[in-house]
Amino acid sequence: MTTDAIIATLRATFDSGRTASLAWRKEQLQGVIDLVKQNERQLCDAMAADLGKPPFESWLTELNLVKEEAAYAIKHLDGWAKPTKHKVAAVAQPATAWTEPQPIGVVLVIAPWNYPLQLLLSPAVAAFAGGNVMVLKPSELAPATSAAVAELVPRYLDPDAVQVIEGGVPVTTELLSHPWDHILFTGSTRIGRVVMEAAAKHLTPVTLELGGKSPTIIAADADLKVAAKRVAWAKILNAGQTCIAPDYLLVDKQVAAEFTALLVDELATFRDKAEPTSIVNEHHLQRIEGLLDGHGGEELLPRKTDRATRVVAPVVIREPDADSAVMQEEIFGPSLPLLEVDSIDDAIAFIKARPRPLALYLFTSSAQTERTVLDRTHAGSVCINHLVYQAAVTSLPFGGIGPSGMGAYHGKAGFDTFTHHKSVLKRPTKVDPGIAYPPYPALVQKVLKVLTRW
Repeated sequence: MTTDAIIATLRATFDSGRTASLAWRKEQLQGVIDLVKQNERQLCDAMAADLGKPPFESWLTELNLVKEEAAYAIKHLDGWAKPTKHKVAAVAQPATAWTEPQPIGVVLVIAPWNYPLQLLLSPAVAAFAGGNVMVLKPSELAPATSAAVAELVPRYLDPDAVQVIEGGVPVTTELLSHPWDHILFTGSTRIGRVVMEAAAKHLTPVTLELGGKSPTIIAADADLKVAAKRVAWAKILNAGQTCIAPDYLLVDKQVAAEFTALLVDELATFRDKAEPTSIVNEHHLQRIEGLLDGHGGEELLPRKTDRATRVVAPVVIREPDADSAVMQEEIFGPSLPLLEVDSIDDAIAFIKARPRPLALYLFTSSAQTERTVLDRTHAGSVCINHLVYQAAVTSLPFGGIGPSGMGAYHGKAGFDTFTHHKSVLKRPTKVDPGIAYPPYPALVQKVLKVLTRW
């Protein structure tokens, strides 16, 4: 079936009005839950084939998050979908006003390879909650997961309302040439620009979940042992192939030596004991290796790569050059630059001099430091005294700012992303005084100015 035919089928389904039904939406959301719960083994095997992911990590970071997202939407959908009353200004009285959430139509979800299931089905949950139909485009760089999703979706979800289209760059390019009612793309900032340019031709609204270099600040009063363990865990999670992974560290010089030693110990332990995830392909393996060349810093752990399994051991890079590739490009791998700073103010200045990140992390025991960093920095999300977990809180909007993205989803934010909140005003016809039309009597003008506190 051609893309035109697929879109026509989806459009006909949407135009029939049945996807607006809350019962239909809940059926699809339950279908998503059943899909991931009843096919855990198949999906985990697929992600192991694509990324070498340990089964529990796939469950923790992919299947369970999708299930939680869908269950949360089912629980709250009735409340989200209710009209909201609004106060009517004096000049528009007598009248009533409200907004009512309305499905937006046919949407396109383009997923990346690093979390190939979660970042495809979580947006689908938001789109279903909004009452929409959709095309799901899984990543061709995770072919086993893509094939599994393409097989399972028609078995659990309405085939006239959701279609999976597989393929590489030419397929994505062709999909982007069509007019959509909304596009949600997760991936690199570079490709995000391509998506936004294509969408602009049709004035299609977009949600872009991009990346960037997410900083981690280690304040002098941080619990250094806990911070080191949590930073190490977040960096080895999915081999660093996480859009909100810590990308570089800014450590107060008063505790830099102690923290660095603790971090190296934790990473060395994980290198020896943790079940590793692979780098997705040879191209990205070479890219990550290339970032380690010419950085001008000191590598505190020896480089170690198993080319057969594409497993790269984490490396801490102390004091790399600020203009080196590892400090300019999103790493998306297990390398971790570490820089010393003189103060929290210096850390903030360093962050503010760079593009706004998708995530920012802070370890401190000071409420004042916490407040200072929150007030003076911009990031898509912030996590204090831990990392990554903010994305697992279903009720928290997830999205970037500036180069790290636009728009958000998860929870009600996802429902709102895929919903048009239609504004409605209703006035009675039985009362239609002539003074409501020009020429306006002087008394009417005076009364209205008084009522509006002019």
